Amino acid sequence: MKQGARVRNIIDLALRISRYNLKIIFANKFIYFLLASFLFFLLVTVIIFFNPDSDPHADTIYNTLLFPGILLVFYPMAFGIQNDVDSRMIEILFGIPNYRYKVWIVRMVLIWLIVFFILCLLTVLSAVSLVNVPILQMVYQLMFPIFFLGSLCFMFSTVVRSGNGSAVIMVIIGMGFWIAGGILAQNRWNIFLNPFITPDNQAAWAGIVFKNRIFLTAGIVLALLYGLFNLQKREKFI
Repeated sequence: MKQGARVRNIIDLALRISRYNLKIIFANKFIYFLLASFLFFLLVTVIIFFNPDSDPHADTIYNTLLFPGILLVFYPMAFGIQNDVDSRMIEILFGIPNYRYKVWIVRMVLIWLIVFFILCLLTVLSAVSLVNVPILQMVYQLMFPIFFLGSLCFMFSTVVRSGNGSAVIMVIIGMGFWIAGGILAQNRWNIFLNPFITPDNQAAWAGIVFKNRIFLTAGIVLALLYGLFNLQKREKFI
């Protein structure tokens, strides 16, 4: 009986934390970023569909879905802490030892799941309307740069403690990465590397993609750890 009650309490706590974080994620302007991602996808899809000269392949779909995915992760990661501060929830989080880490870890998991399922939907629509692509593989590859940029966004939000400030920094960094991507092209250091490009040397290309994903994974882990470390500094947020 005690074990059953404990399990029910854990489930109830998890549901409460999830509901709270879903309210934070979908609060304020997230709906605009969600609509913008869908509108961008629809616009590009319509242009490609009605262009008689277009010949879309998997690499085209990857590039089409990358920007909507970044839009989806941008707002909740940049403005999450500011929303906590504005609602005075941050004071409660810091009042319970280590609770803020659980809240933010759950929040990030929910954000990744939301982005994953929306990208699955968009990929299915692309497969139906443009060209057949491996849906799960496409979304899996898309999540690396999206995770990376989202983790950087979270890290900077713990440094500047302002959603607007984090947004400005990420726009500048994003533009820098985009320009560098044009220069680096098929280099492993390009965070926007498109793994669905068909190269001349398949074996060498597979190695480049693998090293690129390792680099992005390391960046994700470091950014998240540094962001969580910054959340220890109570005086910076209250």
